[in-house]
Parts: sequence; structure tokens; C-alpha cells
Amino acid sequence: MTTHVSTFKAPKGTYDLIPPVSATYLAVREAIAAPLRRSGYGYVETPGFEDVNLFARGVGESTDIVTKEMYAFETKGGSKLALRPEGTASVLRAALEANLHKQGNLPVKLWYSGSYYRYERPQKGRYRHFSQVGAEAIGAEDPALDAELIILADEAYRSLGLRDFRILLNSLGDKECRPVYREALQDFLRGLDLDEDTLRRAEINPLRVLDDKREAVRKQLTDAPLLRDYLCDACKAYHEEVRALITAAGVVFEDDDRLVRGLDYYTRTTFEFVHDGLGSQSAVGGGGRYDGLSEMIGGPALPSVGWALGVDRTVLALEAEGVALDLPSATSVFAVALGEEARRVLFGKVTELRRAGIAADFSFGGKGLKGSMKDANRSGARFAVVAGERDLAEGVVQLKDMESGEQRAVALDGLLDAVRAELA
Repeated sequence: MTTHVSTFKAPKGTYDLIPPVSATYLAVREAIAAPLRRSGYGYVETPGFEDVNLFARGVGESTDIVTKEMYAFETKGGSKLALRPEGTASVLRAALEANLHKQGNLPVKLWYSGSYYRYERPQKGRYRHFSQVGAEAIGAEDPALDAELIILADEAYRSLGLRDFRILLNSLGDKECRPVYREALQDFLRGLDLDEDTLRRAEINPLRVLDDKREAVRKQLTDAPLLRDYLCDACKAYHEEVRALITAAGVVFEDDDRLVRGLDYYTRTTFEFVHDGLGSQSAVGGGGRYDGLSEMIGGPALPSVGWALGVDRTVLALEAEGVALDLPSATSVFAVALGEEARRVLFGKVTELRRAGIAADFSFGGKGLKGSMKDANRSGARFAVVAGERDLAEGVVQLKDMESGEQRAVALDGLLDAVRAELA
């Protein structure tokens, strides 16, 4: 037998989502989105590519995302675009373009879901194409907003059955106190044995060095000055309020003085969700406050906060904990027709069941009873509806329970009611 293999494969570092695995991804997205929808966040969708400068200005020209990982290209018309490497800058751009901040009711609360792209070294938990669900609260400086988003992410993860994740929390200060810390950190870093690229990064954005994962660098950072010791009174008070609100909600977190994350736009509150079962790629999501991003991309001052949670990483975390989601079957009823007249009649019944909100499928391709029942088993259907010429002559169909194997005749005209009663 000749085996035909497609000439094309998914690009390196990417993946295809196909059933049944795709059902888990959809369930994760829904679980993350559900508490957001209950909390006043409206859905927003942005293009898969943007002006390259949106990310250069917002994410930061010195970040690895912009300098090494961004898929940038020039169009036939001469425009310089980039596949979106993250969601916040795009969502804020869309909100500004639509003047949502001028319609009152600040903050503007938005959630989104989509694919993002970074040219990284592919490994488990880190892909060049990945899926995220994110949330942004735009236009208000309020510690309760920061706390709300952290609490909602915690709720989403727990609704999925995850328990072994940790929340790391820090404050990066603001434009008043961070420059003082920046200078102290640069003085410290200049005295270390660092390579040229790291020293160059230290001059442009020294906080990025704190995020260096190389052991040789991390060992030298043990005595680095801590940002918490340089926070101004306003930033200290803000951070303590965030901590108090999260604690009052029963959400457990850990203070992490080294947490800076990889984007330049963060100010004050920054946080990360990590799962120790994922090895080196332990972050499953994170975010923080970005009070100056709107001005960086040409908008008015709009203090904001948000997060993005990785769907891919969350699925891996579920696997690490051995959590199997209780996913509803894609099919409740599978119709098996024996003969042309039965095909016509049962196809109509399948349509009737679907219109009544019952997931139903049909044995296509003219297979015999044995082949059709195999299809019914593979579908995961709870019930099979089987009918031939003799059944139709008697005005009945056979309703078979695929779990118990029990089968009984039900009136053709009463099939919908019978299925409803069984599924109830």
C-alpha cells in the first residue's frame, strides 16, 4: 500500500492544534476568560501584525524581544511591520485609536485571546508561535485594579484545578524613584566581571541584567542593591495597598525583589505566575502596571495595568499536575442509517436534534452497520440512533446506550423527547 506524506510541515518552533488536544486548549482559554467577562472586561481583537515602531517604542528597543526575537518585515508598499510579539501594546493602540478613553467610565477594561510570535530557540514550553489570553485595565491608577487582575488570574487557574503554581510580586517604582535606583544598580554592575553585551545592556537598561538567567551572571548579582530600598513613599504605599488587598482576598503570593520581567514599559506593580513542574520555562503568565506606555506610543497619560497568561504553558502545567479537565463530549448522539430511506430520515432527525441544542453527528460515506458503529464509538457519543427499513416501517428507531450497551425502540416522532430525557 502506498503511503502519501505531505510535502509541507508546520514551521520550526510552531505547532498545529488538532482534536482531541485542541479541546483542552479551548477549555483553558474559556476558563481564563470567564472571570474576566464576569468582571466587566469586554473582548477586543487586534491584527496579527502592527507597525514595527509600536513594539520598538513600547516594549523597548533594548529588550531581547525587539533586538533578537521580533519577526519584522517590509511590505511591497514600503511599510515596516512586525508580527505581534506580545498583546499589550496592540490593545492599547486599538483603544487609543477608537478613543475608548474619551467615552467615560475609566478604566477601559478589555480582554483578548490570540497567537503571538517570537523568534526564539524552540524547546518544550517555548515556541515561536504561542497562544495567550490577556487582560488590560486602561486609564486608572488604583491599587485595587492591580489586585483585581491578580485575583482574577488566580481564580482562573484554580477553576482549572491547578494548585502548584506560585505568584511572585514586586514593585519597580516610578519615574520619581526608579532613576535613583537605576544609577545605584549601574554603579554596582560596572564593578562586575560581565561580558561586553551584558555591560552594554547595563548602560541602556540595567534592570534587564537582573533578569539574566545565566548562572555565571546570577552568582555575581547576590549583593546587588534592591529596588525596594529605593522606593519613594508614594510607591511604597501603593505597593502595600496591593499586597493588603490580595491578602484580604485569600490569595497567597511571594515577594520577589529580583522580579523585573522582560518588557521596558512596566512601572510599580509587577507579578509573575510560575509553576515549578515546568522546569526552566516555569513562568505560565505575568504582567504589571505600565503607567507610561500610552505616552510612549503617542497617546495621552493613561495609567494602566494588565497581564497575559500563556495557554500553552497552562496546558503543560495541567499535565505536570496530572489534572485531566472534564471536557464535554463533542457528540452526544450518533445516527447510523441502514439503507437510503433511513439515511434521508435520520439525516433530518440529526438536523432536528442539532437545532434543539443537542450535539449530534451522522454516519457519512455509506458505510455498513459494523463500520458505522465503529465511527459512533470513536465519536465519543453517549447514544447511537440506529434505523433500517424495518424500523421505519414500524415508525421507530433503536436508541442504544453506548456505555451500557442497552438498546430500546423509541417512536420516530418522539426521538427528540427521548434523547432529552436520557441526557437529562
